[in-house]
Amino acid sequence: MEKVIEITQVTHRFGDKEVLKEISLSVERGEIIGLLGPSGAGKTTLIKIITGQLRPTSGTVRLAGYDMTKPDKDVYNKIGMMMDNFGLYERLSCYDNLKLYADIYQIGSERITEVLKWVGLYEDRKCPAQKLSKGMKGRLMLARAVLHRPEILFLDEPTSGLDPATTRRIHDMIMNMRSEGMTIFLTTHNMVEAEKLCKHVALLHEGSIVEYGVPEEINRRYNHMNKLRLRLYDGTMTELPNTEEAADAVREYLLHRQIETIHSTEPNLEAVFMELTGRSLVDRDEGTVWD
Repeated sequence: MEKVIEITQVTHRFGDKEVLKEISLSVERGEIIGLLGPSGAGKTTLIKIITGQLRPTSGTVRLAGYDMTKPDKDVYNKIGMMMDNFGLYERLSCYDNLKLYADIYQIGSERITEVLKWVGLYEDRKCPAQKLSKGMKGRLMLARAVLHRPEILFLDEPTSGLDPATTRRIHDMIMNMRSEGMTIFLTTHNMVEAEKLCKHVALLHEGSIVEYGVPEEINRRYNHMNKLRLRLYDGTMTELPNTEEAADAVREYLLHRQIETIHSTEPNLEAVFMELTGRSLVDRDEGTVWD
């Protein structure tokens, strides 16, 4: 498969702080890759380097064949970005926000209408961006990012803080774009989102990739964490290893009719990350300026 993103030994420093440490990663055309890590891990910094907004201290990045350490302006016709409120003008209507970019890319008004309908904002096309809900703003940012039909889309925490219904809608849109051949680079601290959407994930901790692979395969590699969780009728919660050694204990509980519920606890990406780093993927207390 064609590699559309190739990151080789990328290191980046802000002053004395090394925020990315020899990152190497490649992405195939048409796949969704997830970069997982808590706030401050270096996710946004890496996206800015991949897209040419920052130059790495060392290492190389190639994007769609272009050297992003000294990017050619033509590469920006191939990429779209959805990052925070990047690219939204609060006083402009939904339509005029997109019209501004359509004029830059020399795109006709029919495409603006098409994209607004796709994200469900056509009826709100005259509404100023500042009056939109957070979920509606997210959909408008997604519309702006895909307006020019990019080959590669960068999504930085696209569903952070959104309600479940809006999150599900954006997930459906992402999967639809992937089915049409778009390559999507997703950063998130939501392991459920990553497991649902991504072909591969990279777990980023303090600027280093500590694990990489297919989500299900990563989870299987850490299957030693698989346990049985029992709730007894007296309210007691107990965990046992999900192995034959636990059979006698479970049998005794069953003979005495003590088990109210029993579940297996297969590892997920959150549990794997915790084992590798001692930290949760969701860490809202330690945000830092470089991410």
